[in-house]
Amino acid sequence: MSSYVALTDLVKRFGTLVAVDGISLEVDRGEVLGFIGPNGAGKSTTMKMATGYWIPDAGSVEICGVSMRASEKEAKRRIGYLPEGAPAYGDMTPAGFLKFISEVRGYSGRERRRRIDLAVARAELGGVLHQRIETLSKGFKRRVGLAQAILHEPEVLILDEPTDGLDPNQKHHVRTLITEMARNSAIIISTHILEEVEAVCSRAVLIDRGRVVFDGTPPVLQARDRRHNSVVVRIEAPVAPEAEKLLGSIASVSEVEHADGANGIVTLTAVARDSRTIATDVAEAIARSGIRVEEITIQPGQLERVFRELTTSDTSRGHA
Repeated sequence: MSSYVALTDLVKRFGTLVAVDGISLEVDRGEVLGFIGPNGAGKSTTMKMATGYWIPDAGSVEICGVSMRASEKEAKRRIGYLPEGAPAYGDMTPAGFLKFISEVRGYSGRERRRRIDLAVARAELGGVLHQRIETLSKGFKRRVGLAQAILHEPEVLILDEPTDGLDPNQKHHVRTLITEMARNSAIIISTHILEEVEAVCSRAVLIDRGRVVFDGTPPVLQARDRRHNSVVVRIEAPVAPEAEKLLGSIASVSEVEHADGANGIVTLTAVARDSRTIATDVAEAIARSGIRVEEITIQPGQLERVFRELTTSDTSRGHA
């Protein structure tokens, strides 16, 4: 069988703005793909084409081997979609809304009840089932949207900012749910929360100006940070110059960054040469010198820094 999701050379224009410029992706069952990029990079546009909401100007979409262009209804049957903003009918209750969605999808009787009960339990909606949706908090509205997306246990789940508006406990629950559902589905998550990519995604795709600029695992993306594997040493100010000179003499250290802190403590960051592992070299050098340190920690790469380095910083980018 082909990939659960196959996007090939997708292009979408809005007038003179090229929002998506030749994006190709394949996502298989078991993968949770974090789709990230700056505002206006083309994330939501790509996801709307993947779901059949928008027709691409060029390129193709296949869902579980079914062409979106040739068999749109059959392809869409296999997708669960949570769009940005969690649109729903405000005058309905979650119970009524999910009943409506289940009927649209062709379920009735016991099967309809089973699917609604499962979606309610997974999204933890039991306490608000009979309140009007317009009266719910942003977080609960988001969870109603999630429940409708997973109601039919789709083979492909596409989620645009799934934890927007959720508190930390709710975020943890949704991330756990996503991990569980990935056993039988291919999942794409568009998010601005880089912590979410680290927490739940098996793969990260970073786009900028409608093009893919990185495709790999979150740890590989994290390792692109030039400070990956740096060693941070907190030390008293009087011995900081000696320690800084010592760290700078280590062959595996490319540079040492100095930052004055409170209470007479200085932070020295030994930046690893070529992101190699330098913790042992630093610890051994400090032990031989007899210099007393307050704390030594290893600093992994930060996705936020890599994100900034790989994407453009000007504000002229269009927004679609």
